[in-house]
Amino acid sequence: MKRLIFLLFAMIVQISWAQTVALKLANAVKKFEADAQVQHGIFSIYVADAKTGKPVYEHQAQIGLAPASTQKLFTSIASFDLLGADYRYKTVIGYDGRIENGVLHGNLHINGYGDPTLGSWRWADTKEEIVFKKIIAALQQHNITRITGHVLLNDSAFSVQPLPGGWIWDDIGNYYGAGSWAINWHENQYDLHLAPGKNEGDTTRIVKTIPELQGSVLSNYITTGKRGSGDNGFIYLPPYSRTGFTEGTVPMGNESFVISGAFPNAPVQFAHELEQLLTKHHIAVTGRFKIYSTSKAHAAQWPAMQKELTTLLSPTMENINFWFLRKSINLYGEALIKTIAWEKSRSGSTEKGVELVRNFWAANGINKGAINMIDGSGLSPQNRVTTHAEVKALLYAKNRPWFNSFYNALPEYNGMKMKSGSIGGSRAFAGYHTAKDGKQYVFSVIVNNYERSAGDIVKKLYTVLDVLK
Repeated sequence: MKRLIFLLFAMIVQISWAQTVALKLANAVKKFEADAQVQHGIFSIYVADAKTGKPVYEHQAQIGLAPASTQKLFTSIASFDLLGADYRYKTVIGYDGRIENGVLHGNLHINGYGDPTLGSWRWADTKEEIVFKKIIAALQQHNITRITGHVLLNDSAFSVQPLPGGWIWDDIGNYYGAGSWAINWHENQYDLHLAPGKNEGDTTRIVKTIPELQGSVLSNYITTGKRGSGDNGFIYLPPYSRTGFTEGTVPMGNESFVISGAFPNAPVQFAHELEQLLTKHHIAVTGRFKIYSTSKAHAAQWPAMQKELTTLLSPTMENINFWFLRKSINLYGEALIKTIAWEKSRSGSTEKGVELVRNFWAANGINKGAINMIDGSGLSPQNRVTTHAEVKALLYAKNRPWFNSFYNALPEYNGMKMKSGSIGGSRAFAGYHTAKDGKQYVFSVIVNNYERSAGDIVKKLYTVLDVLK
């Protein structure tokens, strides 16, 4: 009898607690929606009990909204399951023909499979100088000092289209709008160094790009802004383009101000730097540096690699996901989507990858209509997902063997472990939180079409989420 009374009491306390939190959330949401900043906007929230998965509170949780980078959660979790936490990208160095007396009578091959970390500065083993050191070591091991054929860069694993549909013009050409190829390099990013003028409105001057941009030139229309006005410069240079331009402002008062752009053709950039490397090490190439996608367009023959010299391996998927979520690197998301497509169907396109990810979530209880995604990173404003779907995905991750790695990768904002999302007119957060009383929550909030300051709307979203503390 005492045990029965205790259980009944515990149930009453739990129901009372849930109702209290739900009531507080309802009041916080009512206040948030009454704010003038959200007068013409739409707000969605879903909160679940992390242990039971049962809903604690929901408001417009089945309405699809632009999630911005919180969409990365769907890509990240699917990649853990579909590729594996220990998955590594590979870049294979090999040749056709024969090696005699230091001469490769044939072609040197570089076969890429989409590694977004090749030449990245985020790991010691992926830095440019280490990658090149490994390539030279493989050639020197076979005493190769001359190549009678070509250097062939095979980028056929991914589609020739490096960008997903729906990305906007203002993003393309800037570092966060970098495309993904089967051969990526230096995160497909370069730094544009600008010298501002002495007065507001003065023209700026391009000092240099690091690395030196290959195959394209920029016309510079960036002017000098007020001191302390920050980076308001944009680069307009789409994939495969030979010319582009810049617009906007950078602040006065700096000898050199840096904004970052995206390579218009990552395989071309890599090919040029590889050519410089071979020249530096006195390895002569009789032929040319060729890229598969370009040769295919001209119906040129492409010999197959016959023998392998070495294979460059990326960090594990677990480590890639850490930076993907922690720093919200769009390139990683687009590479992951295409990699899922390549590994599962040998068709490395964004469209196929998105189809497979949506199928994965449909098989795990999330209706496809709740995840209308068209890219892997959330950069497209055409994406539409629900807060309910985001919470279901986060609940799914909690029961997977790799969950600790996933959880660790999530950033911390407002004292909560959660992924943020931010594009024009959209702010979102989704993640996990343990309250002071030990209650564990999984939550997602998205607001679209708010007005004025992004900083102010974030503070107001935090006020709603503070109820869970």
